[in-house]
Amino acid sequence: MFALVDANSFYCSAEQVFRPEWRGKPVIVLSNNDGCVVAANRQAKEAGIAKFKPYFEVKALCELKGVIALSSNYELYADLSSKMMDVIGRFAPEQY
Repeated sequence: MFALVDANSFYCSAEQVFRPEWRGKPVIVLSNNDGCVVAANRQAKEAGIAKFKPYFEVKALCELKGVIALSSNYELYADLSSKMMDVIGRFAPEQY
């Protein structure tokens, strides 16, 4: 048996773990130095924000649509990813 596990908009979801008031709101995460959009949750995509766009091109739209734009926090994402893999490992000890 095989299972594919995907965390939707993982970086955005990770940020919302610690900011639950952002759940249901449009959130994007930017690359190092806030150069481009590396993650966008469903609400941000519905607001017209596409991943991999330079932030300067979408900044005005983000402000207009109330999109929460965050600098990336790769230590947080690595920590939560590790914890998620630990939970998955309880059910599927062989992971690739």
